[in-house]
Amino acid sequence: MLLGIDIGGTTIGLGVVEDKKIVRINHVPSFPKDATLEETLDYLEARIKDIITPEVTSIGIGVPTLVDVKRGIVYEAMNIPSWKEVHLKDMLEKRFGIPVNVNNDANCFALGAAARAHGTQEVLVGVTLGTGTGIGIIHNGALMCGDNCGAGEICSAPYNGSNYESFCSKQFFHNRNWSPRKASEQAAAGNPEAVALMEEFGMHLGELLSLVMYAYDPGCIVLGGGVANTYPHFKESMFNTLRNRYPYAHVLDKLRVEVMPEEDVALLGASLL
Repeated sequence: MLLGIDIGGTTIGLGVVEDKKIVRINHVPSFPKDATLEETLDYLEARIKDIITPEVTSIGIGVPTLVDVKRGIVYEAMNIPSWKEVHLKDMLEKRFGIPVNVNNDANCFALGAAARAHGTQEVLVGVTLGTGTGIGIIHNGALMCGDNCGAGEICSAPYNGSNYESFCSKQFFHNRNWSPRKASEQAAAGNPEAVALMEEFGMHLGELLSLVMYAYDPGCIVLGGGVANTYPHFKESMFNTLRNRYPYAHVLDKLRVEVMPEEDVALLGASLL
């Protein structure tokens, strides 16, 4: 058995995995903003002890930042102020006595998505649409991290006076005093403002996905995160923009786009690290 952990700014998910299936799962509040490093590690240790069993042989952890994958060092974790440089692998291995692997949370999502995706492809790209936007790349079944775990960090590239993340995550909706759920519900009800908002979101995401196509040439793109639940309302504008920005129509005709908004996909991927 394996233990996968997905550390977010508001929630930490923990899942016990057997044969690539999650057999037990817990979701708990994330660390308080004013917690010290030691307090966060004590809290994480306690939550692991709540779910771990003697049959678990390794722990995989996804965090929303860059990671020294070989040494398991976390740098400048988003929404965890005390995590500036955390030797998480060493600290948890000392506490639990089993191997610990650490990686970026979007990379974990991509690993989990690849395990569940339909069909076969040489390159799969996972795109998380949540509080922020993250990208993970799977090449021939293996995670492509880059030398500094930053291979998928194109969401931070400049775009429209800010960056892609500002327009392809919950931030886009919050900056317009909407939530993704409300916008989706109102669009389904025919509210013109909500319909236009969802179409605009799809346009921005299409711009990002055109960059994904140029950079990674995937055969499959998997969308995850909470905003992916609204896919039916931005799908058309996303594809229209993608076809306008990426000139190789025969490639897009073969491209598969799948949607996996379930919270446990990243947990599964973390366990597979």
